[in-house]
Amino acid sequence: MNEEVHILLAEDDMGHAALIKKNIIRAGISNTIFHFKDGQEILDFLFREEGAPHQASEISYLILLDIRMPKVDGIEVLRTIKKDKELRKIPVIMLTTTDDPREVDLCHKYGCSNYITKPVDYEKFVDVIKTLGFYLMVVKVPCVKGDVNK
Repeated sequence: MNEEVHILLAEDDMGHAALIKKNIIRAGISNTIFHFKDGQEILDFLFREEGAPHQASEISYLILLDIRMPKVDGIEVLRTIKKDKELRKIPVIMLTTTDDPREVDLCHKYGCSNYITKPVDYEKFVDVIKTLGFYLMVVKVPCVKGDVNK
């Protein structure tokens, strides 16, 4: 993965967020990672809400998105992103403990790139994140122009 791609991690569980970051780095990914602790924070970033840090034009982003988050859940974040003509280009990987087939189908219906279930077992969780890291090394991500519409 080239250095221009920024990883946006939306995860409300601080322990999971720390494990994800640590194991992405262990997998050899040195890209910038921005962490958002709820769905509203990542939407504010992407849609450039006043007073919030925001995405920059001509940057490539990849989103790792949990489903169960406060304020705005991950499915609503995904739906909102994929409705925007510019933001819909951003690959969104659902990274969640939920393996309900209805939610998997719904996320794919709304346009997620991949759906990964986080195992409860620590070692399996680490393995999943390492595999994700290898995926991030080879994926090609388009730039976002920055002119987003709500």
